[in-house]
Amino acid sequence: MRVFKLKRENFLPFLKGLEKFGELWGPVKKGENYVYAKEDPEKFELKALRTIIPAKKFFIPKNSTILKFKNGEWKEHYEVRKRVIFGLHPCELNGLNIYHRFYTRLYPDPYYLKARENTLIVGLSCMPDDKCFCFATKTSTVDEGFDLFLTDLEDKFLLWIGSPKGEDAIRTLSEFLEEVSQKDIDDYIAWRKRRDRAFKLDIDLEGMPEIVTFSYDSPIWEKMGDACLSCGTCTMVCPTCTCFDIDDEYDIRQDEMNRQRFWYSCVFREYSMVAGGHNFREAKSERLKLWYTHKLVGFMSEYGSPACVGCGRCIASCPVGINVLSVVKALRKEKTDAFWKRVEVKNA
Repeated sequence: MRVFKLKRENFLPFLKGLEKFGELWGPVKKGENYVYAKEDPEKFELKALRTIIPAKKFFIPKNSTILKFKNGEWKEHYEVRKRVIFGLHPCELNGLNIYHRFYTRLYPDPYYLKARENTLIVGLSCMPDDKCFCFATKTSTVDEGFDLFLTDLEDKFLLWIGSPKGEDAIRTLSEFLEEVSQKDIDDYIAWRKRRDRAFKLDIDLEGMPEIVTFSYDSPIWEKMGDACLSCGTCTMVCPTCTCFDIDDEYDIRQDEMNRQRFWYSCVFREYSMVAGGHNFREAKSERLKLWYTHKLVGFMSEYGSPACVGCGRCIASCPVGINVLSVVKALRKEKTDAFWKRVEVKNA
């Protein structure tokens, strides 16, 4: 992976030069929060924290028409524009890497693949706030899943090239880049140490698949279910949630139909409802349990890591305080009797 230096005064010209590869999107302030928006690069917030909605929206949109029925036949209707997305933090990129594995491993999703092919991904370093815990989930750094990555060292940036697409991009912008010196390396090491010390939150995921499994009948789930609003906010803001639904909208006057694909949530009451009105997960506690079992057990067994990247969005968004951190802490307190008794039996 090649690394170059980009002086501060060359940052905006460099960023504007990327517009030749597609629409330029980046983090901007919206009220008290941040969102990805198509704006002038001068409006991008380099100190932005997490955006409300993660970057997964560029690859599987919140709502999109994938097919149109007209004149007695179905036709593809999935439009993808070339984009450059700037400002993705390491946890966001790690979330996209999880997303990528899900949508390409067993059943490659053509819509996702088309969007990914037409997107140039430009990452950006960040400093944590009081809701970040990606250092604990080992997602505070990233070495794949981006085309370019910028580390902000105040008076300059270090530019990491992560793909052939990134190589192609800088080939036309090489006038802004310089070779890295020993001082640049020393500055980067000092920044890494300062950034790592800035994390305030921690989470202990050691043994969580076993703990969640042994705590499956814990009263904790009932307590959380009583508090949960089933609003689905946690799943919508989570960068690794992949659930979607498909609906056909029929216009009887025009004899036309649109097949819509939209984000869905396993905490919605209708998620586990089947024909006849039976619901396999009528209780909110059962739906919460499904979500956290998937995040902390199912994904771990399938891919070797939990489907949590420590971005803090669930902490920032849940109106009743149910999030990965609070659930893990609650399960660790509840685990003692049931957990250790089973461990003793297992090891006897």
